[in-house]
Amino acid sequence: MEKLSNRLMSWASIIDEKTVEQARTSSRMPFIHPHLALMPDAHLGKGATVGSVIPTLGAIMPAAVGVDIGCGMIAVRTQFTKAQLVSRDLTRLRQQIERAVPLSAGHDNRTIVLTAEPRIAELEELATNNGFDPASYAGHWRNQLGSLGSGNHFIEISVDETDAVWMFLHSGSRGVGNKIATHHIGVAQRLAKQWWIDLPDRDLAYLAEGTDEFWSYIRQLRWAQHFALLNREEMMDRVARQLSETMGEDVIEQERINCHHNFTEREKHFGKEVWVSRKGAIQADKGRPGLIPGSMGTASYVVSGLGNPLSLNSSPHGAGREYSRSAARRTFTHEQLREAMTGIEFRDTDAFIDEIPQAYKPIDRVMADAGDLVEIRHTLRQLVNVKGD
Repeated sequence: MEKLSNRLMSWASIIDEKTVEQARTSSRMPFIHPHLALMPDAHLGKGATVGSVIPTLGAIMPAAVGVDIGCGMIAVRTQFTKAQLVSRDLTRLRQQIERAVPLSAGHDNRTIVLTAEPRIAELEELATNNGFDPASYAGHWRNQLGSLGSGNHFIEISVDETDAVWMFLHSGSRGVGNKIATHHIGVAQRLAKQWWIDLPDRDLAYLAEGTDEFWSYIRQLRWAQHFALLNREEMMDRVARQLSETMGEDVIEQERINCHHNFTEREKHFGKEVWVSRKGAIQADKGRPGLIPGSMGTASYVVSGLGNPLSLNSSPHGAGREYSRSAARRTFTHEQLREAMTGIEFRDTDAFIDEIPQAYKPIDRVMADAGDLVEIRHTLRQLVNVKGD
């Protein structure tokens, strides 16, 4: 850990000056308490740095959570072994998963399946209790439940160091969450302009606690976070059905972990109740299970939090980009992607060049930097990878 200032702590050994300066700017906002924490995977974001933990007193910056509210990971350890899995047709398994889960931006379910119905009912009740209608943001939000999206979202079938088979996936609150976030970022920016608030970056516009706008954001944020959690649960159940079909017997879950890494919670740190916004970071209270994925083609980790108080009980959420998507496309080739994915069943397309492992920080370096934040319980290596274009 490096103390960059009284208001900025960093665990990142690989970080560029633009990212540090962006984090410094956020850390100088008057309501930060006690300091902003940069995780090992920190990199440049919109407004607030991706891989940052931002504790605030009496205000929240909606862009400090970002537009994919509740984005996170879910993993399930099964009773199957690597030897059992590799004897099956992994190409067919990948294709079955691709048919069961809508992939890519803008792709939703055509119909609402039975497993989704109780989850949708739960979300409808939560929205009613929170006094808003999600259809005002996305009329088809119900059809988005159980869909993956694109970018760095993925579904994987992996094995750990004991050869146990895991199902592992990454996704968030989809289009409805994006629209909720975008709306409230806009509200904060309009209020800043209305009240002549001088901001170092318009994406650091904030909502003051106690105002109607603040509590409207909190209520809708919590709904979107729960949508994201149930979205992952729904997809995981579908993946389990496809794996069961492939293996010829039902999946028996040995363990299930579901955690956000773009979210806000009310927590107590350094003697005060604060709003902690984690933008690309997981909650790592002592003993809390968590998931840290590597990039496409590299290891992922099942971890247990160490409850480091200086990190505000947080840890990294993944590898963290070193190349932007456009820079990765200019730098790397389809052939390099194929080489990086040797031994992994995946959809071989140049659409994934911007997700090549070399576009990210080395995950082993990130995990070494996180040595005082989490304890590694399992190291996962993927055998099947599913992504949206």
